[in-house]
Amino acid sequence: MFVNSAYWNDSRIDFKDKKHPLFVGSCGTYRLLTRTKLPTHRPRGRLDFQLLYVASGKGHFYFDGKENIIPAGNMVLYRPREEQRYYYYGADQTEVYWIHFTGSNVTNILRDYGFRENEHVIHSGTSLAYSQIFQQIIEELQNRRPHYEDACVYRLHLLLIMLSRLGEKRTHRKAQHMAGQMHAAVNYFHDHYMEEISMNDYARSLGLSVSWFMRSFREYTGSSPAQYLISLRISAAQSLLETSDHNITEIAEAVGYDNPLYFSRLFRKQTGMAPSDFRRQLQAWNEEHEEGAAPAIAPRRVRKSPASE
Repeated sequence: MFVNSAYWNDSRIDFKDKKHPLFVGSCGTYRLLTRTKLPTHRPRGRLDFQLLYVASGKGHFYFDGKENIIPAGNMVLYRPREEQRYYYYGADQTEVYWIHFTGSNVTNILRDYGFRENEHVIHSGTSLAYSQIFQQIIEELQNRRPHYEDACVYRLHLLLIMLSRLGEKRTHRKAQHMAGQMHAAVNYFHDHYMEEISMNDYARSLGLSVSWFMRSFREYTGSSPAQYLISLRISAAQSLLETSDHNITEIAEAVGYDNPLYFSRLFRKQTGMAPSDFRRQLQAWNEEHEEGAAPAIAPRRVRKSPASE
């Protein structure tokens, strides 16, 4: 299981802040690779708010005792002292980002951004921009540069603004239809990323103009179809580098690249290091940290324990 998380003041104890309108307590990400199940159950909830983003796979969340299967492209919001019960399964290859936040004015801030009082599930779409914001907050909490608390709050505001604007678009029927088509495209890319995909042929198979498809996909996900596909492939390659003994050529072919040199160049551009260096650094990191422990710094992932959230 890949884990990367950070906590304000290095404390994993939840708290309620009354000095700031909004304050970030912790942030992290994890991805199930070899672990079969990852459960969380907090009958009395926490003192702070929690927002979880399902970036890939799916999660099993319980609200009012009823199970809800939440697929990738959605966020889940928990409020203070609200029961939290959810499960992830390794077979789903689930990847989740999470953030805990508190403050004296959180309820009003969420209301101003259009979040309903009893809203749990927020349809966000799958966007690399979300993952980047979470990763930036993690790095701020880890590095603790001057004014890092303010930087975390700024990025959380940015995330909430993105969700608020998306909520406004969903009020229009045409936007809802577009979101359904783009969600289907995202699922298709997740299922077929290892194959050769022609964006022109895919758009035409749905009866869409190529330009409309490209524009709508970028609006929905925050990246072009081609860049989204590259990120999926590199993310899959990272998983193979971590969980298998396949060589670089075999991994390149497994994720859709016939040319291992081209694959290595793309991998370096996306992650900042060569595939072999990524594997070596991750192996060294895994030897130094027990599963589920918060790393000081982990190899940078493209997209990206409940017990420690």
